[in-house]
Amino acid sequence: MDLYIPLIALGVLGFAFAAFSVVMASFTGPKRWNRARLDAYECGIEPTPQPVGGGRFPIKYYVTAMLFIVFDIEIIFLYPWAVAFDQMGLFALVEMVLFIAAVLVAYAYVWRRGGLEWD
Repeated sequence: MDLYIPLIALGVLGFAFAAFSVVMASFTGPKRWNRARLDAYECGIEPTPQPVGGGRFPIKYYVTAMLFIVFDIEIIFLYPWAVAFDQMGLFALVEMVLFIAAVLVAYAYVWRRGGLEWD
């Protein structure tokens, strides 16, 4: 149980900071609401009208999101591997080379198909 105390303390600290930020923002924030404040904000540009059912997003948004998730998973897999590499030996090295090769093949495929070019 002693191993989990720092993790629990970090979670409590994160929750306390989030709660403190929300409470302080409600006390210190402006209380006057008007039409301009309730409108959607798009970098200072007047919002463009959207169809009733919502607009269609280009597929590039979804491809970018999926690429972000793939590279996020790669980093999540690399970090514990780097921490415990000495204990795992040659098996870990072979597994990581195979994993990075698979990710690089996917990256090359997306690059070749033009998925990284933003129109």
